[in-house]
Amino acid sequence: MIDSSGTAAVRTDDLWKVYPQEPAPVQAVRGLTLEIEHGDFVAMAGPSGSGKTTVLNLIGGLTRPTRGRVWIGGQELGSLDDKKLARLRLERIGFVFQAYNLLPVLSAFENAEFTLLLRGVPHEERRARVEALFKEIGLEGLEDRRPSKLSGGQQQRVAVARAVVGEPALVLADEPTANLDSTTSAALLEVMERLNHEHRTTFVFSTHDPRVMERAHRLIRLVDGRIDEDRRVEPAVPAR
Repeated sequence: MIDSSGTAAVRTDDLWKVYPQEPAPVQAVRGLTLEIEHGDFVAMAGPSGSGKTTVLNLIGGLTRPTRGRVWIGGQELGSLDDKKLARLRLERIGFVFQAYNLLPVLSAFENAEFTLLLRGVPHEERRARVEALFKEIGLEGLEDRRPSKLSGGQQQRVAVARAVVGEPALVLADEPTANLDSTTSAALLEVMERLNHEHRTTFVFSTHDPRVMERAHRLIRLVDGRIDEDRRVEPAVPAR
């Protein structure tokens, strides 16, 4: 459910992530303070190694910060134990990973419905949601295939379907169009824009893809783990 308390969808305060490494520690994120409002559609850009993926992992509670704090809808993640943090991720956040992270023993359909199953959504509702989404993003006929029998682009579409099918309050997408052609990218982005428009789902993308950036409402550029630019933009491709 969307938090209607008036708090931001995402807030970070002086966020640092330092990885021990020889000969010197790597400062992946350095003092990042950020606020993202409910219903925003944000592209986070920057060169490889700029900290984009690490920021998404910190926001999503997949990585604990070295220093600083993160809030999701007013809930401070550092106050949660691992069990409560996992529950928050399940109920409030959809993830799209660069490596897809599909379960190899499950079919495309079963992977897409997995978070709904964990939430206890009834079977018929799960089936209806996934079938409608697969039709929308061109996965019809592939429902029974396991990930090893899918192309990289097809796996990416299944991963996106899994992230958005439950209509979470926040979707964190790490290079969601990296392995997709322009037609499929446009279809996926339109699904995300529809959720953003109809349900005020907040989207934060890490991306190098100009097709994503031209649809964004806000562009954040990272350099060396810090915000180099943060500005509102007029989407070049309007939502349908």
